[in-house]
Amino acid sequence: MSRPKRVWVPDCYYHIVCRGNRRDPLFRNASDFQAFLHILHQLHEKYPFEMASYCLMNNHYHLQMKSEEYPLSKLMSQVNKRFANYYNTKYRLTGHVFEKRYYDKIIEDKQGMLEVSRYIHLNPIEAKMTRKPEHYPWSSFYLYKYVPSVLPCFMNISSLLDYYEGTLAQKREKYCQSLFV
Repeated sequence: MSRPKRVWVPDCYYHIVCRGNRRDPLFRNASDFQAFLHILHQLHEKYPFEMASYCLMNNHYHLQMKSEEYPLSKLMSQVNKRFANYYNTKYRLTGHVFEKRYYDKIIEDKQGMLEVSRYIHLNPIEAKMTRKPEHYPWSSFYLYKYVPSVLPCFMNISSLLDYYEGTLAQKREKYCQSLFV
């Protein structure tokens, strides 16, 4: 029996989650996290997409993203394939790296956008990996808390900050405070 075809709405953000096979670690050290972010950067050049937030945990990742030109299924296939190749080569493994197909859910409105980003950015706190989201290095939260010297090419922080009024600094502050309300 075949799997149902995924629905892709080009102008909508999706919450995407993918877990390591058998809940095994996907990211064993800093270079694995960096490799995943590098893959996103490379793919953005070929298949443009936007990301509002992300969090890379030890055995899974969360992405809040949209693609207007290419179906997300094509993009995510490339992300997971490239990372699996990297991972299996680095650790001299064969076979599945990911548990199953990635999970995706369309985000339909402002409330959904803010709830998903909140969930993503607070994931390391819920997992008791850190006490503050700005202390977790593999999340996009720092891009909202601080003014980065360089914004990753695939990030679009205005997709969340534009829900708030004020100067850019005020919007950043309001967004960060909203995570803890």
